[in-house]
Amino acid sequence: MKKTIFTGAGVALVTPMNADGSVNYTLFGELIEQQIKGGTSALVVCGTTGEASTLTDDEHIELIRYAAEKASGRIPVIAGTGSNDTAYMIELSVEAEKAGADALLLVTPYYNKSSQRGLVKNFEKVADSVKTPIMLYNIPGRTGVNMSIETFKELAKHPNIVAVKESGGDITYLAKIIDACGDQINIYSGDDVMTVPAMSLGAKGVVSVLSNIAPEIMAEMCALCLKNDFKAAGEIQIKYLGFANDLLSLDVNPVPVKTALNLMGVNVGKCRLPLYEPDGDVTEKLKLSLERAGLLKK
Repeated sequence: MKKTIFTGAGVALVTPMNADGSVNYTLFGELIEQQIKGGTSALVVCGTTGEASTLTDDEHIELIRYAAEKASGRIPVIAGTGSNDTAYMIELSVEAEKAGADALLLVTPYYNKSSQRGLVKNFEKVADSVKTPIMLYNIPGRTGVNMSIETFKELAKHPNIVAVKESGGDITYLAKIIDACGDQINIYSGDDVMTVPAMSLGAKGVVSVLSNIAPEIMAEMCALCLKNDFKAAGEIQIKYLGFANDLLSLDVNPVPVKTALNLMGVNVGKCRLPLYEPDGDVTEKLKLSLERAGLLKK
């Protein structure tokens, strides 16, 4: 059995921005403290929700360093260092390791449309270049490429590739990965709405967008799953299912989650272009959804 990075709810943390579009490091630190206080088990920084694609290299590494120093070993920091350029992915991963990351999140290379053999060589080359454990990130809806079961099986043989964040939205496919890889790799749901089903099949937890809004709720739900109380966990999942779905369906992530946080008075600012603020209808729907879920006072 390979080392487990974390169990439970890890947060796919937003990157707060100032009014001028610069990174708001002060608020970033406050968000980290809120997540730790709320029972979150891991911080995933500079991922999709963290707008990694529009961060400069300096911002990227500074956010990782800041998170590692702020967390100070209390919970692991998982740093997004994926790219569609293997050489750059290695460079960024090495720098993230120096900055104090406890693990690395490597998204499937996008746009290039690599073959499955290319994916294996890409991830193996990065894994050979660092000592920090690696979590693969499969999200075909963003990248245009889906990792095959055989690719997962092959990569699970590498001692430094220890986990997968599966965000394909297909619970059957997630089950096939678990069946094929056994205890050679730990699986995490990348979709809030699939957390309980995934953990009932053996996933170790979730990398959650909803945890930005309600860390205590996601932590409790995952804790119940880890105790095999899936009935109670399922009741929580169903209660917040509508809002969790709205966070990912009303606009492109992280536009809805940042909008929701702003509605709640947590001024995380806007997303960087080309992501743009939602129209009034989406904002109103998010407000109503927050209210229905009991996460925003009327």
